[in-house]
Amino acid sequence: MAKLSIRDLELQGKRVFLRADFNVPIEGGEVVEAWRIEATLPTIRYAMERGARVVLASHLGRPKGKRDPKYSLHPVARKLSELLGHDIPLAPDCVGAEVKALVDQLSDGRALLLENLRFHSGEERNDPEFARQLAELADVYVNDAFGAAHRAHASIEGITRFVPVAAAGLLLERELEYLGRLLTRPERPFVVVLGGAKVSDKILVIENLLARADAVLIGGAMAYTFLRARGEDVGASRVESDQLELARKLMTEAQARQVAFLLPVDHVVLERTEGETQTRIVRTEEFPERAIGMDIGPETVRLFAEHIAAARTVFWNGPLGVFEQPPFDRGTMEIARALAESSGVTIVGGGDSLAAIRQAGVVERITHLSTGGGATLEFLAGIELPGVKALTEKA
Repeated sequence: MAKLSIRDLELQGKRVFLRADFNVPIEGGEVVEAWRIEATLPTIRYAMERGARVVLASHLGRPKGKRDPKYSLHPVARKLSELLGHDIPLAPDCVGAEVKALVDQLSDGRALLLENLRFHSGEERNDPEFARQLAELADVYVNDAFGAAHRAHASIEGITRFVPVAAAGLLLERELEYLGRLLTRPERPFVVVLGGAKVSDKILVIENLLARADAVLIGGAMAYTFLRARGEDVGASRVESDQLELARKLMTEAQARQVAFLLPVDHVVLERTEGETQTRIVRTEEFPERAIGMDIGPETVRLFAEHIAAARTVFWNGPLGVFEQPPFDRGTMEIARALAESSGVTIVGGGDSLAAIRQAGVVERITHLSTGGGATLEFLAGIELPGVKALTEKA
């Protein structure tokens, strides 16, 4: 990696401003899904064990630049304390004299958590004065918030202008290693599996990965835009009419590059006839006029699974059906299991895909689970992330 890592820093006695991504779901004052917190624990432990005074910072939700108790990081501080086995106090704010005094009083090897960065409008505006105030709490800066690295915010990009050194945390380092491998040296065959609702959300990723992949497998609602662009009747399924020409262009480019571009050959559809709703499996060429595609069918699952089994590298982003509603979760669950059975490198990104991996019970069998949503897609689209660009180059 061309950027400095926390592994390259002398941490003993240093105030380490560690930007994490603790933007987690909270209900009834409790963290209900802690995987983003757990993902950065190795970096926190690494710094604490080496005698750093760790200043943890994160955003939570969208409080619109104002203090809102609903978005307090108090539940996160509690969960962190539980996971680390140390009391992690929550500062009353993220800047100011009182906060600076608390940071100065920290003992080596201990940590505290700053209150929600987005309680200040300067965070999302990347205000230089707010960034400078954050930097006053740091001797060194470490970014472990890959999920926010595509945002040019004060705690992500602006702060790096006011600190002597800015390095990647262990999580960010791992993200760059695995996602970077997809762009530079994937083991082949390299198979890309894309789902989700909109082609428009994935255009740049498809364009960039077509130059690198051996096969692209398309499912989810976005498949119906490609099928319509190919001249297929897809009934009442969702189609992005303004993306049809682009879809044709992408399929033509895939053919020119000799990249296998696979669309569903059968579907689980929801059909309303004579006032009744029924679910059935149909082939693409038999798509009923008023039916809505809800999931990939069993033949498509078999076809996709065969490509995944033969791959040495697989990247998956986006569910392949309406997986929140059984029985339309079957396709997504089967593909999750196919990735788990793979002997190659498997990388999964995107909130819904990660939820599917957890739902299928195969988390431990996936090589890398990317914590980024938009950041993962932008990185794979070849866009330089502000939070990565701002880090100090290795000598």
